[in-house]
Amino acid sequence: MSTSHTTLARAGEKHAIHLPTAAARTYLYAVVGNTGEEKYGEFGIDGSDVYSIPSGKVAAVVSNLAVERVRPERARLAAHQEVLKRLLVHTTPLPMSFGVLADSPQAIRKMLSRNQQMLLEQLRRVEGKVEMGLRISWDVPNIFEYFVITHEELRQARDQLLGGPREPTQEDKIEVGRLFDRLLNDDRQSHLELVDEILSRRDTEVMQLNCRSEREVLNVACLVKRESTPQFEADVFEVAKHFDNNFALNYNGPWAPHNFVEASVQF
Repeated sequence: MSTSHTTLARAGEKHAIHLPTAAARTYLYAVVGNTGEEKYGEFGIDGSDVYSIPSGKVAAVVSNLAVERVRPERARLAAHQEVLKRLLVHTTPLPMSFGVLADSPQAIRKMLSRNQQMLLEQLRRVEGKVEMGLRISWDVPNIFEYFVITHEELRQARDQLLGGPREPTQEDKIEVGRLFDRLLNDDRQSHLELVDEILSRRDTEVMQLNCRSEREVLNVACLVKRESTPQFEADVFEVAKHFDNNFALNYNGPWAPHNFVEASVQF
């Protein structure tokens, strides 16, 4: 896994900041610790200048956009993530959800002042850490048939209720479906406990996320110390030893800690 080493432009470099016009609003990417006013460069949404607005011990990373609403178009989503990625090279930002707009820089300062304590607590929680993701999926042609092969209970129910000369009733199909769902979730829980036990050995915080499809075994986010990411990768390979060729594993990161930030800012 390669990590980008693109650096942020720092204060004092030649990046002009265009002050908001009457129609402009202030777009919020993230909150970071206050290191003074920063000018990062023209890589924000729609090519806008990215800069910081400090207040107290925190600062908001923002840019000025002359829009009433930021539509989630691919280029804009990519620009939002690019800002977070560049911030992550130097610090662990508190990432904001896509599309957060304030009326003005003054509104951002008021928000920072109003939410100062909560933001500081969140920054301390993720300081020096990054988020890594791990997904495991069943890599089989037909997941129901795979469970029939690997779970005798389901195989017997399938043969009894759905096999034979008579046409199965709707109730028969529902009963087999319920059993399949229960076994699916039981296996997911068992696999999650195994993965959590392995990854948590080195103080990695593991958070279970919703599975996005029937084939997904588990989807977890992991809060990892920045210097421990190589060890996290080694732990993932240790996890992989417990799964055969009927499973596919994929890990990704590092990311800003989206799933470990509970900051709901109030303007």
